[in-house]
Amino acid sequence: MLARVDQLNRDIAEVDAKIEELIAPFTPAVERLNDIPGIGHIAASIILSEIGLDMSRFPTAGHLACWARFAPTTKESAGRKKGRSATGYGNPYLARVLGEAAVSAGKTNTFLGERYRRIARRRGKKRAIVAVGRSILTIVWHLLSDPRPASSTWAPTLTTPAPAPNARNAPTSASSKPSATESSWNPSPDQLA
Repeated sequence: MLARVDQLNRDIAEVDAKIEELIAPFTPAVERLNDIPGIGHIAASIILSEIGLDMSRFPTAGHLACWARFAPTTKESAGRKKGRSATGYGNPYLARVLGEAAVSAGKTNTFLGERYRRIARRRGKKRAIVAVGRSILTIVWHLLSDPRPASSTWAPTLTTPAPAPNARNAPTSASSKPSATESSWNPSPDQLA
C-alpha cells in the first residue's frame, strides 16, 4: 500500500513538472493574475488555459463574462419570472476555479472580500460567488488586455520631467491662462508609456 502511495506521488510530481514546462512561456501573465486576491499560481494557470491570452476576441469585460456564463440573465414573460434565474451553462472548469477564487477572496480584507460578504448577507453565498467571480473575470480581462506592466498602469511614471522653475514665474497673458477645469498636469501619451 505504501508503494502505491509513493507511485501516485511520483505520478503527480511528473504531471506538475509537465504543467510547469508548458506554462513557462506564459509566466508574466501568470504573475500578473497571481496579484488578484483569491487567485494563486494554479488558478492563474487554469484561467489562462481556458480563456487564453488574446483578449481582442472579447471587446469588453462584459463579453468575457457573458462567454463564461457569469452574466446575470432575466427570464421574464408578462411580468412573471421564469426559471431559477441561473446564468446558464458555461465552461465548467473556468466556473470551478472562479468559484474557488471567489470564496478565497471572500476571506480577505480587500474589495472583493467585502463585496462577497455584503452580497452573501443579503442574497446568499451562491449569488455572492457568481458576483465576485464576475468581478474577478473583469479584473482578469483588464490585466490581460493591457500590454503594459502592472506597475505602469497603477501609478504615473517617475521619469516625467519636472517643469522648469522659470516656467511657473513667467508672465502669461489673459488668453493663455489655464481655465479652472483644466488639470495642472496633462501628460502626453509618450510620458504615460
